[in-house]
Amino acid sequence: MTIPFRFIHAADLHLDSPFRGMSKLPDARKEKLMASTFGALRRLTDTAIQERVDFVVISGDLYDEADCSLKAQLFLLKEWERLQHYGISVFVIHGNHDPLNGARAELKLPANVTQFGASGMEYRPAYCRNGELAAFVYGMSYGKRHVTENLAARYTPVEGAPFHIALLHGNVNGDLSHDPYAPCSLEELIGKGFDYWALGHIHTRKVMHEYPHVVYSGNIQGRNPRETGPKGCYLVEVSVSKAVQLTFIPLDDVRWLDGGLPINGLHTEQELLQLLEEQVEQLAAQGDGRPVMVRLRLEGQGPLHHKLTEMITVRTLLEQLQQGSQYAWVYALEVNTRAEVRLAELEDENSFVGELFRLTQRLEQDQEAWRREAAAAVAPLSGHAKLGRLLRGHWDELPEHWLEQAKEHVLGLLTAEGRKDE
Repeated sequence: MTIPFRFIHAADLHLDSPFRGMSKLPDARKEKLMASTFGALRRLTDTAIQERVDFVVISGDLYDEADCSLKAQLFLLKEWERLQHYGISVFVIHGNHDPLNGARAELKLPANVTQFGASGMEYRPAYCRNGELAAFVYGMSYGKRHVTENLAARYTPVEGAPFHIALLHGNVNGDLSHDPYAPCSLEELIGKGFDYWALGHIHTRKVMHEYPHVVYSGNIQGRNPRETGPKGCYLVEVSVSKAVQLTFIPLDDVRWLDGGLPINGLHTEQELLQLLEEQVEQLAAQGDGRPVMVRLRLEGQGPLHHKLTEMITVRTLLEQLQQGSQYAWVYALEVNTRAEVRLAELEDENSFVGELFRLTQRLEQDQEAWRREAAAAVAPLSGHAKLGRLLRGHWDELPEHWLEQAKEHVLGLLTAEGRKDE
């Protein structure tokens, strides 16, 4: 018989992550960023206590390195002791970043913590606060960093519990954005007989299947500019009928966000700066009171393009933005703009740019001519010993949008240069 219970599913704490590439941050912001994984873990503990969960499961990569820092180990130990004080059990596995063969201090884990070994699948009972059996929790840690074996194949539920939760740190269905550790298929997990797969390794939260639930909680703190948006854990509530309700709870201490702004219709740097400042404030509000790290991208085409090709202009705009917001730090201002091209004027213009434009028009109407021109252009590269080998088989791939993109890019560059010389 199933009884109602609730637990937290978290993964990928990456405690003491070094946040490489952020050395130019002001000291105060750098310190906040460097401490963010610890702040996120503290929020995880606070959430477990406030939500009165019965237990917590953590699906690997507790630490960022196999030889984890003493600071990270002691901090995690204190948080687990806090959970012990409130009668909350913790079940953990280790992943590719913190395999069990890594060097670490000789610390005694609190009695409320179960750490699964690496020799094979193990299981332990998880109890509700009133002492009744809620579920069996299953897990297997990485004994070494590079685990290419399908660990899921070694998981089998054991009779005797009303609910079965499997912890797995691995790559389901071959996500190309992450290393292929402990690879397995979604169909395989669905057919294993578990009620809930608590997954780790992929840093993007996603529910891959329901009943049985196959869930990535994502990491609790974004570690680089690619990991944007809220990061946190899932609060999982299981009813008497085994219905599962998931609630995402953000835990991140610092949030990474991206913003984009088209320059179309803008004529002065002042106009551009004002709009950028407004966008930064909007992004700061998305942090819900926490600091945000912002990357802005300028896009589109317009009269400001030629000024944005000058690094001094971009650097000055970035410096101004970095002085404006208390909660947001703009760490990058990227330019992906194009010059305005007045195509109607080029059609009759007696110049190199005009002749180039007319050539592109002819090529757009004649696929064979376009292929001959493209083949002649890449001929020096195709004959190169290394490049030719790397790109063999791609020379005949000439999607139509290539010509359109090339036309816009080259004509934009040439017309921008012409305006500079006027």
